[in-house]
Amino acid sequence: MGKYFGTDGFRGEANVSLTADQAFKIGKFLGYYYSKKNKNCKVLIGKDTRRSSYMFEYAIAAGITSTGADVYLLHVTSTPSVSYVVRTEQFDVGVMISASHNVYSDNGIKLINSNGEKLEESVTDMIEDYLDGKIPEVPYATKTDIGRTVDYFAGRNRYIGYLISIPMNSFKGKKVALDLANGSAFQIAKGVFDALGAETYVINNTPNGANINDNAGSTHIEGLQKYVIENKMDVGFAYDGDADRCLAVDENGNIVDGDKILYICGKLMHEEGKLKKDTVVTTVMSNLGLYKAFDKIGIKYEKTAVGDKNVQASIALNDYSLGGEQSGHIIFAKHANTGDGVLTSLKLMDAVISKKNTLGELAKDVELYPQSLKNVKVSDKIKCMEDKDVLKVKDEVDAALGNDGRLLLRASGTENVVRIMIEATDLKICDKYTKMIEDVIIKKGYIV
Repeated sequence: MGKYFGTDGFRGEANVSLTADQAFKIGKFLGYYYSKKNKNCKVLIGKDTRRSSYMFEYAIAAGITSTGADVYLLHVTSTPSVSYVVRTEQFDVGVMISASHNVYSDNGIKLINSNGEKLEESVTDMIEDYLDGKIPEVPYATKTDIGRTVDYFAGRNRYIGYLISIPMNSFKGKKVALDLANGSAFQIAKGVFDALGAETYVINNTPNGANINDNAGSTHIEGLQKYVIENKMDVGFAYDGDADRCLAVDENGNIVDGDKILYICGKLMHEEGKLKKDTVVTTVMSNLGLYKAFDKIGIKYEKTAVGDKNVQASIALNDYSLGGEQSGHIIFAKHANTGDGVLTSLKLMDAVISKKNTLGELAKDVELYPQSLKNVKVSDKIKCMEDKDVLKVKDEVDAALGNDGRLLLRASGTENVVRIMIEATDLKICDKYTKMIEDVIIKKGYIV
């Protein structure tokens, strides 16, 4: 993890920790770097609905064209659509301007390689060096060598057509609610579900630049739960700001999170012989209840570090077909190289119709364990994690939980925080052992 680029791009408050000048320089380096590899370099840019996304779009485009590369603008679109178009239409690199589920005042720059995956760290490391003045200034193009900017709505339309082609069933007769988070999905999701025959209803689909994720979408799913119940929907789907993740609500208003989505889709793929190596890739944050449900039906699983980038790496390395996170980043390797919220909702809807059942019934086999998650701010996360007394209490809790629970104690990748996550058969047990570990950290003087 670099100085600026974390697990999901360069993210920060617009014009505070992520500025237009930095965006211009990122664009300038991208144009220069990829133009050296291809004199006809093409860069694709998409953005979400934040007010600052327009500023960053033009700043990055100016940087890219100043070095001679051409820019193709998808305008407001989803992160998965950028990934799809880059991969299928021979772009050298893609840029998505979004801070995902963050508040509107934040923004981010996500970089995507020609395979539609997160850009290699070797390149983002060079970009960081350029931002910090460790690499000499790159030259400007002049005269007819200056790049051009092209409106490219056609790319987004092709992505929408691709989504419509994926489900095996018609959605006719199904009442579907979509929470679009006032974000990237607002010009994509409803049209796709309408084209597949669903009776589609939408909420939070009037972006104004400042209401993205505002009590809306997958991070505030209670609004969708209420809507599904009050309007007797068959199912509801909630996306985040850039539509690369999806959570669902069943017919009774219950949340179907990423773990349950992995179970439902993994089980169907397993039954149809489409789950490669009968294995699903998860992260260490997936619930113990998911693994016990997989054990019962003979599905194996891999566990990666947190982050859909790590899930994708495991899928690619081992030739798996399905993986994802509890938060709703789900990767269907046959169709995409990144999490795709709209695609996930289509696959889940397809499973409901194929099994001739309700979403609630399909999800009931996963009995999620109660979970306690505590973020403890410390003065030195490395010393804390290596402390012999902290390690001792960790071993004691592990032994006490046995096969009926689990402990995950890890240092944050971005801040001086130690995260304590405990799952057990009862929330009181979770809270008891969480406090036990936190008390040792306090006693040893690591608390800020």
